[in-house]
Amino acid sequence: MRDLARHPIRLLGLAILTLGLGSLLLSGCGSSNPPGAVHVSSMAQEIGPVSASFVERALDRAEDQDAAAWVLMMDTPGGLISSTDDIVQRILAAEIPVIVFVSPAGARAASAGTFITMAGHIAAMAPNTQIGAAHPVAGGGGDIEGDLNEKITNDAAADIRGIANHRGRNAEWAEQAVRESVSITGEEAVELNVVDLTAYDINHLIDQLDGRVVQLNPEGDEVTLELAGVPIVETNYNVAESILDVIADPNVAYILTSIGSLLLVVEAFSPGLVGPGVFGVIMLIFGFYALGPLDTNPAGIALLVLAAVLLLAEVLVAGFGFLGIGGTVSLILGGLLLIGDASFDAEQVSLWALIVVGGGVGAVVLGLGALIGMDKRRPRWTFQGSSGIVGQAGVAHNTLSPGGTIVVNAELWSARSAGDIEIDQGAPVRVVGMEGLTAIVESDPDPPPSPSESRWRRRS
Repeated sequence: MRDLARHPIRLLGLAILTLGLGSLLLSGCGSSNPPGAVHVSSMAQEIGPVSASFVERALDRAEDQDAAAWVLMMDTPGGLISSTDDIVQRILAAEIPVIVFVSPAGARAASAGTFITMAGHIAAMAPNTQIGAAHPVAGGGGDIEGDLNEKITNDAAADIRGIANHRGRNAEWAEQAVRESVSITGEEAVELNVVDLTAYDINHLIDQLDGRVVQLNPEGDEVTLELAGVPIVETNYNVAESILDVIADPNVAYILTSIGSLLLVVEAFSPGLVGPGVFGVIMLIFGFYALGPLDTNPAGIALLVLAAVLLLAEVLVAGFGFLGIGGTVSLILGGLLLIGDASFDAEQVSLWALIVVGGGVGAVVLGLGALIGMDKRRPRWTFQGSSGIVGQAGVAHNTLSPGGTIVVNAELWSARSAGDIEIDQGAPVRVVGMEGLTAIVESDPDPPPSPSESRWRRRS
């Protein structure tokens, strides 16, 4: 703790990590609310794995607390078909009425949003909103060519037609939205029996729904909505979901894991430097956390882990470039294989990210390895060489816990305590060995001589 108090950067890193882990623990904790309330959630982003997880959590909470209904206020340009399927399946299996409300004014339920809107027990739209344009596209927004396009389009058309028939809505228009990318306004959607009503805001929506009879399932179970004066409970993205919504992207996850590995290498190269190791671990944690909800390939993740090990080994054991080259190749191949091909619309790691990040990390590590190799091959004729200070006495420049810096012969050296024992700042030490440019030291019971009595040599 004394060492942490001296290094505010490490304290900041520890605080960030603690906050992140705390938010994960608290993400599943929610206060109890009275039964019969209307639970409202907002989802205004692209549909992805985080969206599906959020819908699952919010709807579970509403059902567990016996909510009168769950309202999903949505504004989305579309998203992944796999995540859309998860959301639609959860809504169709809901035990309470689900109202999908395309809101506020100017919002849209495009592409994947069309499927989700039509899956609700009740579908509503605010004025000046739109729905449709649901033709499937590849990851990144590109067109799908050839037989694959026909296969995926037919599958999506059948899916949305089934949803529309299940809810008694316009199946013909729904299929047109997929095959021809047609799009309509909220008012037109009501006229065409695509949605049930329009509403200005959530209060206007609740007023219109009060007393309405909803059929929960095909078996005929019906519920009468009694919403007059009921409390409104909001369930929105928690801290963990908000973070994931930003970083759960193959490019972001790849960059975080790559730079995190590089920072660990820098910490190993210069253990007296404060900060890189802490932030490296934090970036690795968030990088692999970001990969959790994505459709990752185990081989890609294994290659990223192997890359981190090889890059670290290049600096620690000075592998003359072979380990660094192998780590760089593993890093680039891991990025290429990171996302599986189970979903055609899954976004892959950008080629530019592979070249710039993978190549940059490899170049830095190879450069550090080259410096260590050159130092090892340099003749050691004076005490100024690293091997020349073995056996010399010195003073801990800062606390070694176990890494830090020492002063030997009026020179500052990176150091690590033998046996990883903490040595206080200012304590006498003796160099017992070297690892590259890092001195291995032990506590010296005999303090070094004072500057006036010493025969320190100056650098030539």
